[in-house]
Amino acid sequence: MRVPLNWLADYVDLPADTDPHALAAEFASIGLEEEDFFGPEITGPLVVGRVLELVKEEHSNGKTINWCRVDVGPEHNEDLDDPKDPQPGEERPSRGIICGAHNFVVGDLIVACLPGAVLPGDFQIAARKTYGHKSDGMICSAKELGLGEDHDGIIVLKNLGLSGEPGDDAIALLGLDQVTLDVNVTPDRGYQLSMRGIAREYAQMKGQSFTGIGSPTVAEVNAPTDDGFPVVIEDSNPIDGNVGCDQFTALQVTGLDPAATTPFWMQRRLIAAGMRPISLTVDVTNYVMLELGQPLHAYDTSLLGDEIVVRRANAGEKFTTLDDVERTLDSEDLLITDRGADGQGGKIIGLAGVMGGADVEVNDQTTDVVIEAAHFDPISIARTSRRYKLSSEASRRFERGVDPKLGPVAARRCADLLVELGGGTLSPATTQVGQAPEPTVIELPVERVASLVGVQYTTAEVTGLLEGIGATIDVIGKDRLAVTVPSWRTDITDAVDLIEEVARTGGYDRIPSIQPAARAGKGLTVAQKTRRRISNLLAADGFTEVLSYPFTNDKRDDQLRLEADDVRRKHVRLANPMSEDLPLMRTNLLSTLVDLVVRNQGRGAKDVALFEAGLVSTSAGLPEGPGPRHLPGYHPSDDELEKIYASVPHQPYHYAGIISGNVEMPGVWGKGRKAEATDVIDTVRRIASVNGLEVTVEADQIAPWHPGRAAKFVLADGQVFGHAGELHPKVCENLGLPARTVAFEIDLDALLAQEDLRAWDGALSTYPVSRQDVALIVDAELPTQTLAATLREGAGEELELLETFDLYTGDQLPEGKKSLAFRLTFRAPDRTLKADEASAMREAATALAAERHGAEVRS
Repeated sequence: MRVPLNWLADYVDLPADTDPHALAAEFASIGLEEEDFFGPEITGPLVVGRVLELVKEEHSNGKTINWCRVDVGPEHNEDLDDPKDPQPGEERPSRGIICGAHNFVVGDLIVACLPGAVLPGDFQIAARKTYGHKSDGMICSAKELGLGEDHDGIIVLKNLGLSGEPGDDAIALLGLDQVTLDVNVTPDRGYQLSMRGIAREYAQMKGQSFTGIGSPTVAEVNAPTDDGFPVVIEDSNPIDGNVGCDQFTALQVTGLDPAATTPFWMQRRLIAAGMRPISLTVDVTNYVMLELGQPLHAYDTSLLGDEIVVRRANAGEKFTTLDDVERTLDSEDLLITDRGADGQGGKIIGLAGVMGGADVEVNDQTTDVVIEAAHFDPISIARTSRRYKLSSEASRRFERGVDPKLGPVAARRCADLLVELGGGTLSPATTQVGQAPEPTVIELPVERVASLVGVQYTTAEVTGLLEGIGATIDVIGKDRLAVTVPSWRTDITDAVDLIEEVARTGGYDRIPSIQPAARAGKGLTVAQKTRRRISNLLAADGFTEVLSYPFTNDKRDDQLRLEADDVRRKHVRLANPMSEDLPLMRTNLLSTLVDLVVRNQGRGAKDVALFEAGLVSTSAGLPEGPGPRHLPGYHPSDDELEKIYASVPHQPYHYAGIISGNVEMPGVWGKGRKAEATDVIDTVRRIASVNGLEVTVEADQIAPWHPGRAAKFVLADGQVFGHAGELHPKVCENLGLPARTVAFEIDLDALLAQEDLRAWDGALSTYPVSRQDVALIVDAELPTQTLAATLREGAGEELELLETFDLYTGDQLPEGKKSLAFRLTFRAPDRTLKADEASAMREAATALAAERHGAEVRS
């Protein structure tokens, strides 16, 4: 919400010398966080000037320019210009300025920017030779001063309703010295999206009295009449039982002057608040919306049917919004329509609370208007706004909650301004359909405030703070209050909301900051320790942790070459995705991690090692159709809770990593080494090892990995822990990854379900080791892991380490055979092993391998 401080000063006692940065800090202390400042952007002499002479000159480029003599006041006038103009000694109190615009005449007061001034965009003004003259400044347009988009002509003060004398400071005259503060309004405080709401917060903060400009006590409100413009509310499809429109106010203003323009003071405030002036009627509706917080709409009465109808859309119905986009409507959309007196015909006027259409919009011929001030259901408006990606000033307010009692007041305020500025007449005929809801009354024990906030507030202090937000307080017992919530505070529904208001308006700085003591014996959970252990290992190996958005699409599954029946294609589809191109939740981390690798590659990082840790989602196992839904505040039964949990997607925690390019960098020590499948396979093996697990490594063929260079990891209970290896060449091509990129992905939840084998009740041996090597000839299809497990079993308890250090498949072996060489490291806990003992252990291991796998010792 942009808050022009000079506008705020109309409603509260805001000192002229207020430091906007100090004010922003004060607002932040009550929850209005500063977003930005918009301060003066023009420096130097910007003055009122009067055109004394104007000579039109045609030039060879076909352009006609005006050579002007401009009186800019005694302080700024000069006596001479160039040889074509008065000679030295001739008194000519003016400056010569070239101007290409033609919307002004001699005698007009204009705005002149003189040499030394700096305009928005760091545009520095200096005298310069052009078109045969020395142009000693610039005559300014509205766009050049940041006052709008009009660049067709220069500013003529009388057209803005302004006056002055040559030499007057135009910066102050045009309000270019004003400061606007942009504050962040949280989604639950829609009342703050108005000058009325911000002024109320300021008055509360400063202890000032505040009279709401939108209060019926200070603004006349028309009583409903029988001859008001006919309005019918027909809601056949209310959302959660709430009708889309519970109150609709309509006033009529006739006899408007189509030529009437928006006064400059209103245009300036709209621009400062971030809105573009359009026409008097539209500008007045926007001004009142910014002032009070109630969105309004004005319709050309001559273009309306005989009756306004508020209804839900028919599924598939089409409507072209003001942005000239035809939209296919949903049955939940709330519409404003009209129809004839016979109930036939009619057209869609707009998407209620979001955006209108062009059929009944006011134009430069409009003389009679119907002013709409309705109150719409926040959920209906929010869903429509998100469904069509249409976020308007109106929808932002309605979906956050608009004061349900504000409509009649805002409609009258708008009508009064149109009568005042447009010369119209307010018709006594008034429409008011529906009633505002009864106010909410909440019982509040005062002692509960202190127990939750930690500050000892007195009953009188709590009462004063709540009255400051507009609440009405009744004492119903000792230290017990009945609080009537103000109609504009739709966010306050429970006693804890009132307590939050006491804490906020009483000052967050009063709340003590106490660090809770950790409970004895508590600390990081097993899952947290495991995640930290894995992340540290990967970081030490040279991986960089990254985060990617968890959204994907079906195209990515195709790029990863996932089979049609692959469970990883069972995505959870988002009802309201951030992007229509990414409507699905990822089922694996690699599907989104690859994008970050490609991005880094595109920015010159050719050797990349990235990893990500996070949740994935799957719709596998979910019941058909939407899950159960309950109204806010409803407490489900045990059976209902079970159904709710059953409808929640399974979200396991995964780790994934990708290495592209060199895994060992080239240098004086050598040429470096490209990443291979064995690098990531060893990474996963070590992840299991540091967490006290033994995994079986098996060759596997699964997308997106290369069918001959990938492995899967199986835990002791048979669960698949993860996969690692080289990505399929076609996958690399599809994704734009370098060839031979390697990757892994593991399931942390599967790891956490295993027994941690790191606990050991033995003692470290101080005796030396004995190493024995053996090369075994086995079938080429026998997995190395299987043979290693057999050797480990046969070697006995003194085997400390078993390493594979060679693989041979040359001509010296029979067809279908391979040779695997192992190093066995033995160590006894209580003595030095003799060579004969170590050899016996090795022979026992090889004997078991021969028995189970037909292994032969290679000579």
